[in-house]
Amino acid sequence: MGSRGQPEESRTAILQAAIREFAREGVAGARTDAIARAAKVNKALLYYYFSDKETLYGAALDHVFQERNKVLVPILHENIPPAEKILRYIGAFFDYLAEHPTYREMVQREMFTLPRRSQMQRIVKLYIQPIYEEMIKLFDEGIRTGVFRPVDPMQFIPSMAAVVVHYFGSAAMLKFITREDPLSPERLAARRAAVLDFISAALFQPTALPVEGEHK
Repeated sequence: MGSRGQPEESRTAILQAAIREFAREGVAGARTDAIARAAKVNKALLYYYFSDKETLYGAALDHVFQERNKVLVPILHENIPPAEKILRYIGAFFDYLAEHPTYREMVQREMFTLPRRSQMQRIVKLYIQPIYEEMIKLFDEGIRTGVFRPVDPMQFIPSMAAVVVHYFGSAAMLKFITREDPLSPERLAARRAAVLDFISAALFQPTALPVEGEHK
């Protein structure tokens, strides 16, 4: 690794190292020499693929959201009932964050810097807006068919995301409060089930039964 004879391997290694560095240090604190060292390439090769740190940061954000959308978008396009679809989506979103800690930490840092940075504007247009539009369609269908309560999607969608995301962002504090690791497999499983149960209770009409398997 580190030769131009392995372009995809080298580029992927640089991106993964960059994501870890940006998640840990932020853009201002991240060092390209540390990224190159972690990727086992020299800085010349890093700059061969990415002209500067900002370009590398943008590519790292693209990678994170592209990987996320590979998991989430197909669920929104499946021909399944609204109740099953929303629970599958939320479960997959939770699992993605649980399985990719550096990805979520990098995105959290980016969100906290708004509006001082411009990268998120591009990310919203390319990766977040299309999912949001599909979610609006899903809510419209669920409400129209009487499966969902007549909630305001513009209020419910960010609240639903917050129920998932906040747990990970507050994990360090929760560890002090509970004296347990909130990111252990057991606690993550419990939280996942609680999230699905909470959203079901808030969104489904009383006559709409929870989808079998999603609360386990």
